[in-house]
Amino acid sequence: MKAIQITVDDALLARLDRDPEVKRLGRSAVFRRAVEAWLRHRRKAAIAGAYQKAYAGRRRVLDEFDGWTEEGVWPDR
Repeated sequence: MKAIQITVDDALLARLDRDPEVKRLGRSAVFRRAVEAWLRHRRKAAIAGAYQKAYAGRRRVLDEFDGWTEEGVWPDR
């Protein structure tokens, strides 16, 4: 792991330090979790945006089959 330096607002740091999980795991572990969650969120948002862009303005797939439901005939048993 690599040590980094970050700046955190005093009030935010005080709130963080009061949290029992932070006391148990340490600030670094909590920041790592927060960064992982943020990166997962960003990836999901990017994938959702790509889907929206790819399918924007397209008709629904079911629209392609409109009218065909009456064409099929089931055999008599």
